[in-house]
Amino acid sequence: MSTLSIDFGGTRTRAAWFSPQLEMLARHETLSRVDRTVAEVIDTLIQTARAVVPADQTPAVIGVCAPGPLDPLAGVIKRAETLPGWQDVHLAQLISNAFNDVPTFVQNDGNLGALAEYRFGSLLGADPAIFMTISTGIGGGAILNGKLFSGSGGLAIEPGHLRIAHRDGKLYRLEELASGTALGVWAQRKLAERDQASSLRSASVVDGKAVGAAAQSGDPFALEIVAQAGYWLGVGIANLLHLFNPQGIALGGSVTRLGDLLLEPTRHAIQANLIDAALYNDDLIRYAALGENACLQGAALYAADCLNGDYDLQS
Repeated sequence: MSTLSIDFGGTRTRAAWFSPQLEMLARHETLSRVDRTVAEVIDTLIQTARAVVPADQTPAVIGVCAPGPLDPLAGVIKRAETLPGWQDVHLAQLISNAFNDVPTFVQNDGNLGALAEYRFGSLLGADPAIFMTISTGIGGGAILNGKLFSGSGGLAIEPGHLRIAHRDGKLYRLEELASGTALGVWAQRKLAERDQASSLRSASVVDGKAVGAAAQSGDPFALEIVAQAGYWLGVGIANLLHLFNPQGIALGGSVTRLGDLLLEPTRHAIQANLIDAALYNDDLIRYAALGENACLQGAALYAADCLNGDYDLQS
């Protein structure tokens, strides 16, 4: 039973072909270009997926990870902050139709990252366990009692949408404070408010990638922006610790490549905001081990489990 896996995000679309033993045999990726129409984006997604399917084969099942909120039972993206204009898109059905009605299962990207890291990665043996991906936005998933926890309607968990009171008195979603997108937004805002020197003033585009590169080169202004994001990430994680008391939290996504520039402020903020120090230990925060393939592997696992009837979609 060969499996086609698709990882569809706000920035990139990836596809992989897996053997019956869930060994990745082929992989392809492209830009999602979500500034285009929904139909155009889906066409690119399907073409990316077809690029990894051998000419003489058809997948037995297709697994898709996508941004939420979504309805995994119906395979519908309800809406997504990283997908402008997407509303009630029947993604599973559209993809299934393109591949001769092959059974297709869609799940939140953060949930599938959690499943993959728990089965194969840095969360192996940790229960409860949390996975967070920090890139264009912030997603995540939870493992409870050895199972993916997705809530009564499949909408859990969405750590990027935790509401946090900022120093300016406003409520922000965590991903508005600590994602790659947030790095760019806050840098632009502070550059406009201050006269502080920064290499970013000569950058053609001030986005998360530019801020990260400037921070890594030692730019004091960029370092401050990254540290601010790390602080708010720590506040968000502290909230999750109070809810789940996990044995491990794996952090993945492009922003985590900043390493301790981001995570040192994160660790300090976590420890400063806990009701009990026992909620934290030095092994709690881990780097996700599976990198950019986590969601591809998670989608393949999830699809195979669903096809075999091993996974309760309403759990």
